[in-house]
Amino acid sequence: MAMASLQLNNAIAKPLFMGMRPSFSYKKNSVGRIRCAATTPSKRYTITLLPGDGIGPEVISVATNVLKLAASLEGIEFDFQEMLVGGAALDSTGLPLPAETLSAAKQSDAVLLGAIGGYKWDKNEKHLKPETGLLQLRAGLQVFANLRPATVLPQLVDASTLKKEVAEGVDLMVVRELTGGIYFGKPRGFSVNENGQEIGFNTEVYATHEIDRIARVAFETARKRRGKLCSVDKANVLEASIFWRKRVMAIASEYPDVELSHMYVDNAAMQLVRDPKQFDTIVTNNIFGDILSDEASMITGSIGMLPSASLGESGPGLFEPIHGSAPDIAGQDKANPLATVLSAAMLLKYGLGEENAAKRIEAAVLDTLSRGYRTGDIYSSGNKLVGCKEMGEEVLKSVDSQVPAPV
Repeated sequence: MAMASLQLNNAIAKPLFMGMRPSFSYKKNSVGRIRCAATTPSKRYTITLLPGDGIGPEVISVATNVLKLAASLEGIEFDFQEMLVGGAALDSTGLPLPAETLSAAKQSDAVLLGAIGGYKWDKNEKHLKPETGLLQLRAGLQVFANLRPATVLPQLVDASTLKKEVAEGVDLMVVRELTGGIYFGKPRGFSVNENGQEIGFNTEVYATHEIDRIARVAFETARKRRGKLCSVDKANVLEASIFWRKRVMAIASEYPDVELSHMYVDNAAMQLVRDPKQFDTIVTNNIFGDILSDEASMITGSIGMLPSASLGESGPGLFEPIHGSAPDIAGQDKANPLATVLSAAMLLKYGLGEENAAKRIEAAVLDTLSRGYRTGDIYSSGNKLVGCKEMGEEVLKSVDSQVPAPV
């Protein structure tokens, strides 16, 4: 089995449309395998699908169909296996990440996740929360580098809450360390202090190898983009951040062609709103990256537009939209599936090295937006309001189109 690995030579590129396609037909057999009739499939991959909770099943359904079609045009064949995770797994098995789910994910070539969580499980104990399953999945797959692009597409510049002159042209990448820091650090827990008061505590801790490897990913990513890397920390207060900055500066000597700068996280949060175009690539720790990447998503107009890739040194990557499960609109055909569709494109590009198929999906999303189709979160006057399913159908039409829209 061809296992995904960290492909640092493939930086996020602006979508490029493909040329004329061959005519083809495809069909789905009982195990979810797609066969392309135009060519003999030259490659076959196993993909683990984790629909999860809330709108997760809806967006995964759309993204899977787009993934099948784009890949079939490139002679690629898939075996899909759908597994439980999060709240759905809790309801069925009593665990947020069943052993069989993690085992299937580890044995696959890539993992595509929908969303996790919901009000139903909010009062569960921590080890029985859906989100714990996601943390366990990331740790189990040993994916330490989370790549979250935030690009303001020309078609959606008016959807941004920022002024057009501020939002137009924004194209940045947040590289977030994913398996260390305060989310995983020990000691952690609850206790009673010397005054008899209850306390809760967590530990922000990073080892040298954890910082060095994420720094190298970030420098490599910046090198393939515009050659600028901003490391975000809180080195004026936190010892862990002082050490973070020390190690990032040490790794910088390996990349003299990349311009390195440093910024405190509170200032970075402000600058992302004030002047987001100043950023090319941002590298930061787990908790700061979690917050800043969500903030960056709103510059683009909607969190429903942004994909992510979580990669390790070996083994399958984890690909997911950065939005949540949105239980308030689940099952109502209102979800925006494009972040998950673009996550499928990242799966092809970063997880499988299938750049041509990835470009087909990227171009199809641009084409669909250029034709005026919008879900409610990105809708503006003069466009056509559609639901999750219809948006997916329009993307499929664009994938199958002989004349994709220019970028």
